[in-house]
Amino acid sequence: MAALTRYLRNPAALLGAVLLLLVVAVALAAPVLFPKDPLGLAGRPLQWPFVNPKVWLGTDASGRDIAAQIFHGARVSLLIGLVATAIAIAIGIAVGAVAGFYGGLIDDLLMRVTEAFQTLPNFLLLLVLVAVFGSDITTVTVAIGLVSWPAPARLTRAEFLTLRNREFVQACRVLGMGDARIIAREILPNALPPVIVYASVVMAVAILLESALAFLNLSDPNVASWGNLIGAGRGVLRTQWYVSAIPGVAILVTVLAVSLVGQGLNDALNPRLRGPAPVKAAS
Repeated sequence: MAALTRYLRNPAALLGAVLLLLVVAVALAAPVLFPKDPLGLAGRPLQWPFVNPKVWLGTDASGRDIAAQIFHGARVSLLIGLVATAIAIAIGIAVGAVAGFYGGLIDDLLMRVTEAFQTLPNFLLLLVLVAVFGSDITTVTVAIGLVSWPAPARLTRAEFLTLRNREFVQACRVLGMGDARIIAREILPNALPPVIVYASVVMAVAILLESALAFLNLSDPNVASWGNLIGAGRGVLRTQWYVSAIPGVAILVTVLAVSLVGQGLNDALNPRLRGPAPVKAAS
């Protein structure tokens, strides 16, 4: 409750929550407002926004409704962000928890593997995975998750290194608890808050990575995504700039919303940012 109060007192965090709820509402309204295939032909190509009421955001170079692609693209972007983040956080927690809890040779081995993944930039490694395994939307989502786990792993490891020698962990050892139970039920709940906060960063990056792939025509062309729409407008960028600008604004708003929510959660959950406790007057 105290964390919720601190979150609600943060104007930037509230703005992020409102924007994120707006994006979610757009995604939920997509099948209601645009029940037809968003990639189907809707009219004459390259109609400007607010000229034809039937396609109020205009059409792209293929004559497809931009508004329909924006609404349905919100579903795709949020789904990719959530699933890829879940994959990255799950792998990161597993690797970081084992490395931080046991230390020694296991820690060295797992950290060397983590560093090997961090040797190449995320996007370059993602390009390799997509080139090898294909560019359908499932493969792209899993690939984004697979290239995003090293940072959560390092964060989880740092938290476990801090907590593994605390008194409550020593008490659990004395009581005869197994390592798996200590990791899952005692240390992990205390290590999760910063990892959960960092998940917002992973989600924002996941949305940007998919958009970058789609812009390069390396994502699934059969899916109405914001990145695909930006890529479709690349050839007419100088004359019909709105084709790329509208989905670009949608990506900007979504990433900004996720980032602001993550920063708000950090301010609310991080005890170092709460300030000193009030001193009670002596009676």
